[in-house]
Amino acid sequence: MCPDGYFASGFSIKVEPPQGTLGDDTALNGIRLHCTRGNLALDTHVVESQSGRWGAWSEPLWCPGGGFLVAFSLRVEEPQALEDNTAVNNVRFRCSDGTELEGPGLSWGDFGDWSDPCPKGACGLQTKIEQPRGLRDDTALNDARILCCHS
Repeated sequence: MCPDGYFASGFSIKVEPPQGTLGDDTALNGIRLHCTRGNLALDTHVVESQSGRWGAWSEPLWCPGGGFLVAFSLRVEEPQALEDNTAVNNVRFRCSDGTELEGPGLSWGDFGDWSDPCPKGACGLQTKIEQPRGLRDDTALNDARILCCHS
């Protein structure tokens, strides 16, 4: 959760790049919210729920003009039966001014419906992570939810 008085105005993601034909793809491994209070980037606090161990963090994407995140949508690849499963591949957020920010994730799968909007902005994050299985078909991040600010 963002500290009291802060709200999420940007995000970054942890992505493992494609691993090739014989590799095990996990795609999106984590999401961080970048919380601000007042002027952008002068007073920030980064919050992160549980993340997978693969990949690297992207540079943050910010809502314009001091706006804040209000809703999100996940890009999810359907189960692949006998193929390599990845689950969540990317995320996009909608800002308070209507701007949509899409993370630099992978293109497999489709974006789902937008979450219900947070009237006062997003202040927190929960993620569902599959722990490493050791079976050469790890997925890492499987689901997420944003928690709305109350004040």
